Amino acid sequence: MTRDKILLKGMVFYGYHGVAPEERKLGQRFIVDLEMERDLGKAGLSDEPDDTVNYALVFDMVKQIMEGPSRKLLENLAETIAQQVLDGYDIDAIRVIVRKPEVPMPGSILDHAGVEIYRSR
Repeated sequence: MTRDKILLKGMVFYGYHGVAPEERKLGQRFIVDLEMERDLGKAGLSDEPDDTVNYALVFDMVKQIMEGPSRKLLENLAETIAQQVLDGYDIDAIRVIVRKPEVPMPGSILDHAGVEIYRSR
């Protein structure tokens, strides 16, 4: 398997996801990182966009999921992103990280809560 990666880091979206009713009503920020594994040698030599993944289209796909219908779990968001990108693009594997920076837990002080998954063909 290749070690080449296409990276989309720090994508910020506003969504209405979470278990608590307030989260689903008020919404909050979510931060998503993607690492897509694919052999980039051909694109590196050809300098042709058709030989790689159009990351603007991947961004739009992630945006639709993150700003779309409410989900209860970050795990579900990450899995949906991974499966849709794997199904829609010629990549070997994907790592998805979904973070929630404003965690609504009384008395909690933390940078974020999040999940990280890795899926391959």
